Amino acid sequence: MEEGTRDLGKLSQLAGHMRRTIVEITTKAGSGHPSTSLSMVELLLPLYFGGVLRHDPLNPRWPDRDRFILSKGHGAPALYTVLAMRGYFPEADLSTLRVIGSALEGHPNMLRVPGVEASTGSLGQGLSLGVGHALAGRLDGRDYRTYVTVGDGESQEGQVWEAAMAASKFGLGNLVCILDHNEYQQTGAVRGVMPIEPVNDRWSAFGWHVIEIDGHDLGAVFAAYDEARTIKGQPTLIHAHTVKGKGVRAIEQDEKQSHYHGVPLSPDEARVALEELA
Repeated sequence: MEEGTRDLGKLSQLAGHMRRTIVEITTKAGSGHPSTSLSMVELLLPLYFGGVLRHDPLNPRWPDRDRFILSKGHGAPALYTVLAMRGYFPEADLSTLRVIGSALEGHPNMLRVPGVEASTGSLGQGLSLGVGHALAGRLDGRDYRTYVTVGDGESQEGQVWEAAMAASKFGLGNLVCILDHNEYQQTGAVRGVMPIEPVNDRWSAFGWHVIEIDGHDLGAVFAAYDEARTIKGQPTLIHAHTVKGKGVRAIEQDEKQSHYHGVPLSPDEARVALEELA
């Protein structure tokens, strides 16, 4: 395993590469979810490149690895990109996103892609899977940690809250839920569809330790992961405020952000975005 880096300048460069790749592969595919993928770039990089996640690209099923589950499976372009950059499979394969026969399906498939811990896409299920992994680690006497990223629209699902109750009941200090709070879901603003506020109070009431951060501040993200590691006897929620389509002005400035949910940039829009991200 390679040691991680906390060089924020280097990680910022990797963030730019990730964003450019996400734009390129979704535009080439003519489908996919670039906006929700772009919002979680800084949440993924410290895990895979910063030494937070204990993992080995050459041994994806290493029993003592930490687990990462992308519950908001439609953000697969971001997960595929960081896995390829980290060496789980060739970066050249990213250009096959959503091509018939490709392992890089629209949502992650754990049976086909190295490094994918759970097949997700049906929203609301990932945190329950994370609870299962965290409990299994306890039963097996292993000290790995489990990280789960959920979307804000997704957190309206009842199963998320059943999982939150279970994680608290069983005192899963080895479980971290990362809420990518980019404020928009498929049909509109989360606040308008079904408000999830007050986020911190609700998760605290369910017995979780809550850390609120700017999800694009790499230093803050590292600090949150470090703090979560010190928490014993209860699960941790990292409440990350993010921007949907971060780095691409066409998405960031669109008054109807949901217009870009599941809609790739056109070739012309992509050219502009790639110039912005250069």
